[in-house]
Amino acid sequence: MATLIQENGIKELSKGTHGVVANHGISAHSVASHMVPDHEYCETGKPPESQPPCVNTEEVPMEAATEEEEETPEIDIMINNVVCSFSVKCHLNLRQIALNGVNVEFRRENGMVTMKLRRPYTTASIWSSGRVTCTGATSEDQAKVAARRYARALQKLGFQVRFQNFRVVNVLGTCRMPFGIRIIAFSKKYKEADYEPELHPGVTYKLYNPKATLKIFSTGGVTITARSVSDVQSAVERIFPLVYEFRKPRTPADDELLRQRRGARPQPPAAPLTTDLRLVTLSDDDAPGGEADADADAWE
Repeated sequence: MATLIQENGIKELSKGTHGVVANHGISAHSVASHMVPDHEYCETGKPPESQPPCVNTEEVPMEAATEEEEETPEIDIMINNVVCSFSVKCHLNLRQIALNGVNVEFRRENGMVTMKLRRPYTTASIWSSGRVTCTGATSEDQAKVAARRYARALQKLGFQVRFQNFRVVNVLGTCRMPFGIRIIAFSKKYKEADYEPELHPGVTYKLYNPKATLKIFSTGGVTITARSVSDVQSAVERIFPLVYEFRKPRTPADDELLRQRRGARPQPPAAPLTTDLRLVTLSDDDAPGGEADADADAWE
């Protein structure tokens, strides 16, 4: 299953297709599907002749669990940048914004003003025509919140602002396949792949449905550029069966390293016990990131 990692946590996307399936707790003591009884557990109240045999999960070999894990990988998609644009439907005096605004920079050679916010940490490019482009968000919802705060900041500077024509222009995401990729053989088979090792170490692969551009590296890393977050996820699901055919075989050293990582999963440290505890109740207006400090963030 392809999962989406954003600023506000991990979101589970649509059920895995094209071989992208989630790894639901498979361990060294997993049970093969043909050995599991029809019902979930063995009832103890029934007589021995009617009770189905219980399966001893400790006798399952490690190799069988490893093969099942290889068939059901889990791929996490990290959203790094969401670019959006909107219009304020009025003429903007860039000199006035540069003189009276906060966290702004007037770039006369480019004919625009750049403005920055701390929460969410984004940068806006403002033109005199009223067009604004916002970059740096890590989710579509966060991009819209940042865009509305920029519009509010311009409104406080005395402009007749109307927030219109908001849309997500570009989304940049990254993920890592659970195996290495033979990119030379991959680029020779598919005509959509373009590999120029003198210019770039990765293979450039273009998808047309959905429309996306992917950079595929021999280490298994993939960089995706698409129009929306859903297109990024669809692109990963489309490219997975293609690169799976050209995966690199794992060496015994890789298998040993994988076993060590599974065996040494550290437990989260327990929180220290303190005697001096104080409970503080915050209202919605005082909570960080609430609507009350939305205007203050625009001026930070």
